[in-house]
Amino acid sequence: MAFFSYSNNYSMLLLVILLPCLLGFEKMAEAGNFYQDVDVTWGDGRGKILDNGNLLTLSLDKASGSGFQSKKQYLNGRFDMKIKLVPANSAGTVTAYYLRSQGSSWDEIDFEFLGNLSGQPYIVHTNIYIQGQGNREQQFYLWFDPTADFHTYSFLWNSARILFYVDGRPIREYKNMESNGVPYPKKQAMRLYASLWNAEDWATRGGVVKTDWTKAPFTAAFRSYNANGCVWTNAASWCCQNSAPWMSEALDAGNQKVLRWVQKKYMIYNYCVDKKRFPQGLPRECTVPATNP
Repeated sequence: MAFFSYSNNYSMLLLVILLPCLLGFEKMAEAGNFYQDVDVTWGDGRGKILDNGNLLTLSLDKASGSGFQSKKQYLNGRFDMKIKLVPANSAGTVTAYYLRSQGSSWDEIDFEFLGNLSGQPYIVHTNIYIQGQGNREQQFYLWFDPTADFHTYSFLWNSARILFYVDGRPIREYKNMESNGVPYPKKQAMRLYASLWNAEDWATRGGVVKTDWTKAPFTAAFRSYNANGCVWTNAASWCCQNSAPWMSEALDAGNQKVLRWVQKKYMIYNYCVDKKRFPQGLPRECTVPATNP
């Protein structure tokens, strides 16, 4: 009887784990609710969940910014968020949207939106940290006004590559080149975070332009958070292997063309060509070919 009971319990546990897979990936892909999916973790009331959980706003004033984090941790996945950035004079502010693990040797995948004076373009700052080491920045302008409406910003993170998307268009790809001695984030689970904070010491023209606090409070808005990933629970992750297209997602010929177009027309900084910054030689991932397709 003991063995029969154990088998039944194990079968029930397995069914609970696999039930989302059996129900289909499409149901998992529905946009979430902020009450259910995130916690506002700091800001003393400056982070607000509104519209029955469909909208979240973060505000910044001279006393404090604000931020939130996902309730779940993930090991790989596809993450989408619609964001409307701080309008008008946003100089000195940074709206951050990123994945990050814990500990002193953390992994991190970043979108940071650097505010600017009215009429000047936002800078989209991207970076990747692996075991606490960053310095993998690429920066872009956008082909639209990101303060006029919501736009979708996405991370794709699987065992072969990291992709950054804006409104479904790829703007950056970082491939797994471990076979060539290049580190890759694959062992540490990450939460999704977002924050709005004051970075006037570096954000706008390297800190030349300071935050104008007469324009405060500054506010950014978020909606349609979508996380499709391997949920990390009790030092293990569970995935619907056959129902998750992001597990093997790669850029087809059309998207590779879009990536080249974005980088040619809108990229304003690429660490992989900054020889002054790396006088001893560019980082290895910039000089060796990737072996993954």
